[in-house]
Amino acid sequence: MSLFWRIFALNAVVLGAATALLLWAPVTVSVPVLLTEAVILVGGLAVMLVANAALLRLGLAPLDRLTKLMTTVDLLRPGQRLPASGGGGVAELIRTFNAMLERLEQERAASSARALLAQEAERRRIAQELHDEVGQSMTAILLGLKRSADDVPEPQRRELQELQEITRESLDEVRRLVRRLRPGVLDDLGLVSALTSLSEDFATHTGLLVSRRFDTDLPPLAPETELVLYRVAQESLTNVARHADAGRVTVALRRAADGVVLTVTDDGSGIEALREGAGIRGMRERALLVGGSLDITPAPRAGTRVQLTAPLARKQL
Repeated sequence: MSLFWRIFALNAVVLGAATALLLWAPVTVSVPVLLTEAVILVGGLAVMLVANAALLRLGLAPLDRLTKLMTTVDLLRPGQRLPASGGGGVAELIRTFNAMLERLEQERAASSARALLAQEAERRRIAQELHDEVGQSMTAILLGLKRSADDVPEPQRRELQELQEITRESLDEVRRLVRRLRPGVLDDLGLVSALTSLSEDFATHTGLLVSRRFDTDLPPLAPETELVLYRVAQESLTNVARHADAGRVTVALRRAADGVVLTVTDDGSGIEALREGAGIRGMRERALLVGGSLDITPAPRAGTRVQLTAPLARKQL
């Protein structure tokens, strides 16, 4: 029975009972109203109001839960559903809302996958151009400076050697950008070597102490999963350097029952009210790309822990 007919039926029962009492029961209303008559009238009104309030509370409770979910739902946290409680139109409304959420989550996952894959392709193209064009040009400049420095007197030689050093540092920076844009070691040597290189490079440029804990029996992963794990670790370390005010970072990769778990933990200032910017939401989108889940929580002692759980089988989008 729908909410409308339940409320209508309750009101009909109460009003019918009141009409029957007036027609067939020895109930009258005097002028002025006697105390007993006033008690009966007020009592009947109270019963009708309480019954209506109880039915409305019971019938509208699913709508209240639906309203709360509609204001807090996040498509980057899939699986938020309401049980189709209530009756009639209310249950149908909840089922329709759940079906709409399912469609929106699928469309968001598909669009995120397309955007992230396009982003990776663009990064690969830029990294290739930096390596082939800028890197080779700077290498040629470096060799030319070296040859020139060998043929000039001492004062000019010192200046050319300084230019060599500046060019060499710039070339190293270009190579570092190429590794960040497209980690070739990930394609050539695998995830563990890529995370090791990433953490060493991070420690060199930030001065933070980085420890690694990698299981030796890690299962084989799909290339998309390895890339997502690498990018989440990269973004987590970047956030540590920018915001955490930490002195030590731990990067761990362990085997789980049905996948792998990446954990990046720092001993910094921690989080009180997490504000999800573009970086964190990007990590969540990457996790959804492989059917994984991302959790950002305070570390056991101090700091922040970022944990990505990725399944072995890639989720079909």
